[in-house]
Amino acid sequence: MTDARVRRGRGALAVGFFVQGVTFALLVTRIPAIQDRYGISDGLLPLFLAAVPVLAGVASVLTEKVVARVGPARVLRWAQPVVLLALLAVGAGSQLWQAAVALGVFGLAVGALDASMNMLGVSLQRAYGRSIMLGFHAAYSLGGIAGASLAWAGAHWHLSLFVSYLPVVAVLLPVVLVGSRWYVAGEPGEPGEVAGAGGAAGGGGVVFRMLLPLCLVMTFAYIGDSTVSNWSAKYLQDVLGSSEELATVPYNAYMVTTLLGRSVGDFGVRRFGAVLVVRCGAVLAALGFAVVAVAPGAWVGMAGFTVLGLGLSVIVPQTFAAAGRLFPAASDAAVARLNVFNYVGFLVGSPLVGALGDAWSYRGAMLVPMVLVLVTVVYATSFGSEKARYGGSHERPRTVDVG
Repeated sequence: MTDARVRRGRGALAVGFFVQGVTFALLVTRIPAIQDRYGISDGLLPLFLAAVPVLAGVASVLTEKVVARVGPARVLRWAQPVVLLALLAVGAGSQLWQAAVALGVFGLAVGALDASMNMLGVSLQRAYGRSIMLGFHAAYSLGGIAGASLAWAGAHWHLSLFVSYLPVVAVLLPVVLVGSRWYVAGEPGEPGEVAGAGGAAGGGGVVFRMLLPLCLVMTFAYIGDSTVSNWSAKYLQDVLGSSEELATVPYNAYMVTTLLGRSVGDFGVRRFGAVLVVRCGAVLAALGFAVVAVAPGAWVGMAGFTVLGLGLSVIVPQTFAAAGRLFPAASDAAVARLNVFNYVGFLVGSPLVGALGDAWSYRGAMLVPMVLVLVTVVYATSFGSEKARYGGSHERPRTVDVG
């Protein structure tokens, strides 16, 4: 396969990440509006928020089995349109059961989407022979900024959820259907590249022990991320006294600094190695949570979320990349299993912050993800050396197979 085909595949996947960023931001930044539309009580809201990652985790596990038969490109090709249509359904309903069904479909589809999307990203990084994974997640962050901006416009003009979502879905749905024609999967690793790689294919316990540090890092990072995505709007509105319009801004600011961090992150990994980059990110994220917890007003709170985004930006992409390096002969299986802990983080993070906020205070609740993200500093050695693994930044993309 030509280098041009590889580059087209990389571009198409970046568009897929961008679309998912838009979609997810449109959902999470309008949680207060969704709560009001369906009459979801504060006590019931954490259950709705928890149901989405539970179903997504189930779908991620199933995706590993499906990908073994049809490849990640085909799974992604069908999952992304379903996610977009589920978002539209969230805005179209009026009954509580309709919200439950729409969010359930969203959760199942997004689990398959996240797993297959990162599988393709890891395989293309291997094909390029250098760090490009942060670039894909930068496209996701750019999409998040666009989605949060659209959500702000919807709140500013008091548009209904359906009116806000319909034009976005109408534009993005054909984009992903056309772009999916160029999805490709990178060359699989050679068996025996690392000790225990064969166990990844067979699902042995030794592999899970090797993957466990990365699973913990993924969990802690997504506890932090879910705190921002699910509670930042409510935190600014209820704790710091902002308007509904202003409450959509923290997630946008968070995504802006996430984009900045990921845009330069691949260069940082190539220059300094993944270990140092991840450690610096963890320290910055913890500092951001500390600022949010003590913020006297909305603008200082937004500054905290801004710093937080810069810190968390590098952790998740590098965790997926590290799993691919650890199990090059079975990277799809490693990514699918690691992706489950994405949703474990969301499952733990959203109810945990809500429960602590109700029982204690939302300011105090922000200290919990701060401490957990700091633990990543201890586990950062599990990320190995990106420079040593890929040996420079000038290697040409290797042959790839259509997924």
